[in-house]
Amino acid sequence: MKHVIALDVGGTGMKAALLAQDGSVLFEARRPTGREHGTDAVVTAILDFAADLADEGRSRFGAAPLAAGVAVPGTIDEQRGIAVFSANLGWRDLPLRTLMGERLAGGDGAMPVALGHDVRSGGLAEGRLGAGRGVERFLFVALGTGIAGAIGIDGRIEAGAHGYGGEIGHVVVRPDGPACGCGARGCLETLASASAVSRAWAEAVGDPDADAASCAVAVDAGDPRAVAVWQRAVDALADGIVLAQSLLDPSRVIVGGGLAEAGDTLFTPLRAAVTERLTFQMPPEVVPAMLKDTAASLGAGLLAWDLLSMEVTA
Repeated sequence: MKHVIALDVGGTGMKAALLAQDGSVLFEARRPTGREHGTDAVVTAILDFAADLADEGRSRFGAAPLAAGVAVPGTIDEQRGIAVFSANLGWRDLPLRTLMGERLAGGDGAMPVALGHDVRSGGLAEGRLGAGRGVERFLFVALGTGIAGAIGIDGRIEAGAHGYGGEIGHVVVRPDGPACGCGARGCLETLASASAVSRAWAEAVGDPDADAASCAVAVDAGDPRAVAVWQRAVDALADGIVLAQSLLDPSRVIVGGGLAEAGDTLFTPLRAAVTERLTFQMPPEVVPAMLKDTAASLGAGLLAWDLLSMEVTA
C-alpha cells in the first residue's frame, strides 16, 4: 500500500498518520511534543516520531513511505523548507525539511518532505476531505488560543505573497480595543479567540479558572453575564467574517478550533450576526469544521502527496 507520513507538530502534542493517496488514514499515533525539555529536545522528538512512523509503514506494508509532510505553527518558509520562528516551540530558522529528509533517508537518498503551516494545512484538509469538499472558494477560521485562517481556492490554499495569507486573527475590528501581541490594538483574536473569551468570562465571574467552555455552558443556562461575554465575542467574529466576505467573497466560511466545539451556542448567533451586517454582499454559509483536531495532520499528508505529484510532472 503506497503511503506517506503526515505529522502535525503542536505546542504540547503531535498528531500523526500514515496516509493513502485518496486521503484515507492507514495508521494513527500521537505523542507529546516535550517542549518543557527545550528546543533541541523538541526537534529530536519530531525526527524520532517521523522515523518511527516510517518503520511502522515498512512493517505494515512492506515498503517505506514515499514522502513526508509536516505541519508546524509559527512563521515558515515553505519554499525553502525552513521553520522560521515559533514562540511556543522556541526555534528560529530551523531547516526542518532538510533535517527530516536526511533522517528518513533510504537507499535512494533523502526522502521528499513538504513543510506546511499548521492552520493552512488544516484548511487544505477541510477543503479536500472535510467541510469545504467540492467548494470552489472558502475561508477556514480556527478559533483556538489565537485566531488564524486559510483561504481556499480551487482545491489549494492561497498563502499570499509573503506567506501571511489568511491571518484574519490580526484584522483590527475594534481600533480602541485590547493590545495584541502583534503590536496592534483590537485585533480579532484579542476579542473572539477561546483565550479572549476565557479571560473575559474569568473576569466577569471573578474566577481565574473559568474558561470559554464553562462560559458556553453558562450561556445555555441563560446566565446574563455569560450571554454578554459571548455576544461581544460573536459580534467581533461576525465583523471579521464580513470584512473577509467583502474582500474574498467565499461561498462558505468553515469555523473550527476549540471554540467551535460549542456547536449551536456559537453558530446560531454567529450566523444571525453575519447576516444582519451584510448589505450588498452575498451571504456565505457559516459551517463547523468536520475534521476536528486531525485536520492539520491530514493536510500535512496531502502536502506530501502534492509534492510527489509535482515531482512526477516536473
